[in-house]
Amino acid sequence: MLTTVHDPRVDVVVALSPTSRVWCNVGPGRDGSHHPYRSSWTWQGRPLPFVPMDDSWTSPEPDSGPVAIRSWYELSERTFAHLLPPAEIPVEAARADLLLIAGGNDAMWPSLPFAEQLAQRRRSARAAVRLIARDDAGHRPRLPGESPASASPRFQYGGTPEADALLGKAAWPHILDAFADGIPPVLTS
Repeated sequence: MLTTVHDPRVDVVVALSPTSRVWCNVGPGRDGSHHPYRSSWTWQGRPLPFVPMDDSWTSPEPDSGPVAIRSWYELSERTFAHLLPPAEIPVEAARADLLLIAGGNDAMWPSLPFAEQLAQRRRSARAAVRLIARDDAGHRPRLPGESPASASPRFQYGGTPEADALLGKAAWPHILDAFADGIPPVLTS
């Protein structure tokens, strides 16, 4: 999505479990350091404005199993609310058509609220957008022919194999259409 904002050669973007803003690094940078946080993205060699993570967050899950980190992102949004506007990905300025696919039960981050924010900004700019969503799907929608995602020993992704597959099945014809002819100029989800 960031590329399409800066490069008019991009015609179509299909975003699965998208974010509406630029986030910080979630691991060590090239220097091997985790902190200070830095932007995950640059444009023409300059870091883009970003939202850092609130290090006061603690996982509600026991230490032994996979962790849902969505609440970490939600806490970081509240803590750094003043940094949200400059970190927003300005999709309303993009020439490309935008197809958003998101699950409401995403345990990694709030991809459906992010997708709804992106869609609203596109609609406000009268730009093409389509949002395909399922409230019960998680972070990893499964497209037709894909097997269920294997469980992660570190992270919870939310959803169920059935809901993730249903979201992928619902999105698939729109993905094919997007790459065949571009997304029709539909301004509603």
